Amino acid sequence: MEQPDYVIVGSGINGLVAAALLAKKGKRVTLLERNGALGGCLRTEELTAPGFTHDVMATTMVLFLTSPAYGALGKDLEARGLEFAHAALPTGVLRPDGSHAIFSMDRARNVAMMEALAPGDGQAFSREMDRLGGDAPFLFSLLGGSLWSWGMAKTVLKEAWRRGFRNLAGWFGEALSPARTYLETSYRSEVTRALWAPWVLHTGLGPESAYSAQMAKVIGFAIELAGCPIVKGGAANLVKAFERLITDHGGTIRTGADVTTIIEGAGGRAGGVTLASGETIRAIHGVICSVAPGQLYGTLLKAWDAPLPDAVKEGLSTFRHGKGNMQIHYALKSPPRWKAGAELADVALLHLTPGLDGVSKAANEAERGLLPAEPTVCVGQPTAFDKSRAPEGQAVLWLQLPEAPRFLKGDAAGEIAIGADGQWTEEIRERYADRIEAMLAERIENFRDSVIARRAFSPADLEKMNVNLVGGDPYGGFCGLDQFFLWRPFKSSVNHTTHIPGLYHIGASTHPGPGLGGGSGFLLASSLK
Repeated sequence: MEQPDYVIVGSGINGLVAAALLAKKGKRVTLLERNGALGGCLRTEELTAPGFTHDVMATTMVLFLTSPAYGALGKDLEARGLEFAHAALPTGVLRPDGSHAIFSMDRARNVAMMEALAPGDGQAFSREMDRLGGDAPFLFSLLGGSLWSWGMAKTVLKEAWRRGFRNLAGWFGEALSPARTYLETSYRSEVTRALWAPWVLHTGLGPESAYSAQMAKVIGFAIELAGCPIVKGGAANLVKAFERLITDHGGTIRTGADVTTIIEGAGGRAGGVTLASGETIRAIHGVICSVAPGQLYGTLLKAWDAPLPDAVKEGLSTFRHGKGNMQIHYALKSPPRWKAGAELADVALLHLTPGLDGVSKAANEAERGLLPAEPTVCVGQPTAFDKSRAPEGQAVLWLQLPEAPRFLKGDAAGEIAIGADGQWTEEIRERYADRIEAMLAERIENFRDSVIARRAFSPADLEKMNVNLVGGDPYGGFCGLDQFFLWRPFKSSVNHTTHIPGLYHIGASTHPGPGLGGGSGFLLASSLK
């Protein structure tokens, strides 16, 4: 077998992007995946009943569709079968009293909707989006660029020259504001605040977290621009398109290839990997690992002769994972009929929450190890705009609960008994899923009569499916300010290099963090010669 230039460990979105870009450059790549199928969190299966297609974990592709990775690879992927399904109504919120908001991809409609909720709210939203649009080149270079680089230094200095150093400092200060401050000072309507508060959870933050306001604005801007698209037929079709692209350019892909050790090459460089089978695969230029830090430094480098540098050991010992995630999937006899309004059935991602305080309360309960009494529920309705996901006239629901404790200390509602070991069990998972189902039954006509089957995945279940989802954390680690941007994953980290020459670290645990944009894979592959 021809020796590859690069061995890539892990086939999530970042591994796929890195492999595709390097292969297009003419580099020989070998992509290794420990599971039986590629994709990491991009999985599509018939979970509930025959003919019902579910994205098991990740589903919404707005970050990929608006990413530099898609700009570089989109046409190639589309030529290999990738097709998106779009919803005119990307998101919305429904409160327990039936009050709701539906957000579209039309600015005039959105302004009118918010003005109807509270005079001034629509204009406030429009002003914020216009401001963000003006800042977009600088902002998105910070969010997605190589922070430790001369190019980034020049970008910041150029912006300081344009704005003035004091004004730039003020801009950064405002960018660090929590979402609660932004929502309470910008919008009068509790419904408008409720529309945006849940979205900060999808960035691994909470409403009181630093820079969560900026992330809420970025999400509003992106969703209005590109919606909440999904891959037609399931996220696995994106993986298949990547697989064809990589192999068409000479790349090698192997599943069921469990990497156990990174081996040392000449001059102390990363020289390749050893598999659980005992097989060795050597690399000419380096090894790229799309894994969590504990997996990289605690497992793959465990047998490495040289000890870890003190800065890396300290970073590893203090690295924190965030809240867990929970997924629930339904096969339904018919599309849901929402009691609060028929148009809610056309919303791609609908959040169920009492509002800003409800999101804050549930997030706080989860952070303290409690099952939230009234969790924030993200309801995906893929069959509303991709009929291929279910038999004709029937439907699937994709539910995500972003406030799930990794370790359990109790139940905020006092209804579910938690064991002394704090572990998720099948009984706890199903009883908690029953709580969510009761919420749906209150809001959807004859919901329980419509259910064909339900399948739930606890944080523990998700970790079993993907070793990098430690404790069910889908964000590759806590996304608070002290463990993000320049300091992700460690305070000593510099872009995607490690202390070992030729060993590179990508994935959600590295800058620019989680999501389906493939940012770290793109940044690294673009920088390698």
